[in-house]
Amino acid sequence: MTAVVTKSAPADRNTGLGRRMPGWARVLLWVAVGFLAVSITSYQTGVPQLTSSGTVQAAVRLGIPILLAALGGLWAERSGVINIGLEGMMILGTWGGAWAGYQWGPLAGLVAAAVFGALGGLVHAVATVTFGVNHIVSGVAINLLGAGTAKYLSTLLFEPISRNPRESPPVPKFDTYSMQPVAGWLQQLEDLQRVGVSDAAGILGGLVSGVSPLTMLAYLLVPVSYLVLWRSPFGLRLRSCGENPVAAESLGVNVYRYKYIAVIISGALAGLGGAALILNPGQAGYLEGQTNNRGYIGLAAMIFGNWRPGGLLGGAALFGYSDGLQLRSGETSVHALFYGATLLLVVVTAVQVWRRSWFAAGISLVAAAVMYAVYWYTDSLPEELTAYTPHLVTLVVLGVASQRLRPPAANGLQYRRGTG
Repeated sequence: MTAVVTKSAPADRNTGLGRRMPGWARVLLWVAVGFLAVSITSYQTGVPQLTSSGTVQAAVRLGIPILLAALGGLWAERSGVINIGLEGMMILGTWGGAWAGYQWGPLAGLVAAAVFGALGGLVHAVATVTFGVNHIVSGVAINLLGAGTAKYLSTLLFEPISRNPRESPPVPKFDTYSMQPVAGWLQQLEDLQRVGVSDAAGILGGLVSGVSPLTMLAYLLVPVSYLVLWRSPFGLRLRSCGENPVAAESLGVNVYRYKYIAVIISGALAGLGGAALILNPGQAGYLEGQTNNRGYIGLAAMIFGNWRPGGLLGGAALFGYSDGLQLRSGETSVHALFYGATLLLVVVTAVQVWRRSWFAAGISLVAAAVMYAVYWYTDSLPEELTAYTPHLVTLVVLGVASQRLRPPAANGLQYRRGTG
């Protein structure tokens, strides 16, 4: 008698409870949920600025520096080097962009900003890669060095012209472009003030109106970074330095060279983020302190995006939106967001109940109750609080996202050739 042993087939992950939604589909689903929450909030609270084209344009303009800083952090940290110095590199980029832009125009300013930021990245690479300085210590030093250098150069070169050591003379800007006649049609739909339709028109209209070449370049750099880092032999070698540099070295990868390249590119991207504060419309020129910690917020956007280009794009959009909203309409719109946050948390609670994660569902429900209580029992928020909306959003987002983060395995670790 022959025993027949059959191997049970694995559970079909494409049917029943095993079905898993693709990552891109989950992102689109949550984008749709967020849009519905903001749209409902806009009409329930009587604050159309939440989805107006003007707010979206401001969000794009303010989100571009954060996006470029986040991309800079991505390049450095995928190679295993923590770049806390993004803020200092952005400051160097603002000064370089203003100086060259004033002399020779916005295109020269863009190149100079990238060069000045790359110089900051080079200093960081020398300290961390060659001399083995702690990455956090070196990054903090770069921030102090960048601010001090920009202040010295501003006093030396700008003060004789502008009569103010803290700012530059007006700098020429890039022209802006709108997609016509699409932008006009969307504006007409937005003016109708119809639930959902006008909200979508306002958001899309803000994305295709008043767009500068620097904005186009920033968005182009997101897929370019993905293709280079995840779809090329160069990117594979660079990422291997951030995951296991000893194994990469054993396979013939020059780890030092790739770390240098990554950190210098990181500084150049942060410098471009500084240029976005100078060469895009809305700012006269260089102004001391104008980065306003956007380098740190860019780092937070990168972490929120789990060290992936698509994820950090979403983080930059979120932080840019919160910044643009409080600048466009102040405490009224920020106060209305508590209602929208309540709706989102109710959806999160439902999802956690469906997953039978009772503790997480309870936390989400309590948070929703707190958000709604703040909205119901207050008429507005203090101006001193709304001015720090992007920073508060940064803290909340990092707290929520901390459970699913997966940084490069060797990120921040000191590497010495020949050790194993």
